[in-house]
Amino acid sequence: MARGRRLDIGERALRVVRAGPSFSPHPLIFLEHGAFGCAADWAVVQDKLAELGLRSLAYDRAGLGLSDPGPAPRDGEAVVADAVALLDRLGETGPLILVGHSMGGLMVRLFALNQPERVAGLVLVDAMTPDVLDLPAGRSAIAGFGRLLRVAAVAATCGLMRPVARITGNLIGLSGEAAVEKRRIHASAPHARAAADEVAAWTATSSQAARPLPRSLPVAAVTAGGETVRPWLKALQAKPAAASTRGRVEHVAGATHANLLGPRHADAVVRGVRHVLAL
Repeated sequence: MARGRRLDIGERALRVVRAGPSFSPHPLIFLEHGAFGCAADWAVVQDKLAELGLRSLAYDRAGLGLSDPGPAPRDGEAVVADAVALLDRLGETGPLILVGHSMGGLMVRLFALNQPERVAGLVLVDAMTPDVLDLPAGRSAIAGFGRLLRVAAVAATCGLMRPVARITGNLIGLSGEAAVEKRRIHASAPHARAAADEVAAWTATSSQAARPLPRSLPVAAVTAGGETVRPWLKALQAKPAAASTRGRVEHVAGATHANLLGPRHADAVVRGVRHVLAL
């Protein structure tokens, strides 16, 4: 049985996974996965947050994982609208701590810009920023990733992604039900197609999220690898935290883009959450 439950947001449903106490004096921690990701990506982080008595919610975006598809285009505005509908359905009006990994960083940034009254802080986990498109190879890398996802969708239709998923479906280092779930989703053709649709809208999402964040908003940036690893990218990833009057940057030596969410390095994500909560 899959973890979590599917929740109706109006003619379609999104899968949500909640963790932690039913009630807490602290804000709900809302977790956005990256491109080609799913709620399972956050299993280790959610366990660690629950140990601190913190409530969290991870979910599969429309068409990804166990969630129903949503209307096109699948840009940031569509994703944020779904997130707001989901939170409204749950009665979670705020305040929220938004945590975004990779492409999910664009989504939480846009959420904070569109719904500032509901957001108490941001944690950007090896996150993409609108400025990535200005890098010399930024647009071509994103386009290449989109093409790769289309190939993965075709391969999954033929069953060819199942053996691949045994190797690449759990780079995070998940265990138990979350690991099984992640590998199954990684081999899914609908999941790959939905991820490709999001990546196709990357430029539009970046444009939507390009406005500056309020300087008073607490922002923690957590990046994979030591400070000297890809300094050109780290400078962009650290920029939102550097612009905040309550910013924090941590470069996690030895971490990769994926295993930053896993058992070895997830404590760094938790430290980011604790910073914006002022714990």
